[in-house]
Amino acid sequence: MRVLGVDPGLTRCGVGVVEGVAGRALTMLGVGVVRTPADAELGLRLVAVERGIEEWLDEYRPEVLAVERVFSQHNVSTVMGTAQASAVAMLCAARRGIPVALHTPSEVKAAVTGSGRADKAQVGAMVTRLLRLSAPPRPADAADALALAICHIWRAPAQNRLQRAVALHAPKGRTR
Repeated sequence: MRVLGVDPGLTRCGVGVVEGVAGRALTMLGVGVVRTPADAELGLRLVAVERGIEEWLDEYRPEVLAVERVFSQHNVSTVMGTAQASAVAMLCAARRGIPVALHTPSEVKAAVTGSGRADKAQVGAMVTRLLRLSAPPRPADAADALALAICHIWRAPAQNRLQRAVALHAPKGRTR
């Protein structure tokens, strides 16, 4: 499975591609950050994020896009920029028929480090170890994008089995 992880942000949008299957060694194919100038007009920043994501989709042809689920923060302007960048990434994937999976920060941290309360340094250290890298990807947004991809590769098989089981046992033809 080839997954493009996206850590959405308007100034720095982390992107990372990981390939592999659960239970086997994973391979990093690419990692980086799509950047936009903080003083640019919002519409232009969103177009820049779109172009950056499209370039990653063209180059790496992922099977799935794993995006960090936007969560409530105290700073409304920060959460709005994160949500907007997230929507752009999901739109790019939807145009190409690429499935999108959303994972919360706690899910990603727990999957990669074993603790949903891990800090950025712990996530970076585990990403480095799991992908056999010589150093943690910088900035942290890039490491977070790889962590999202790893989380999805590891969680997808269980999530798929659960969805099939629910569908199999759902009442048929029942309406309200």
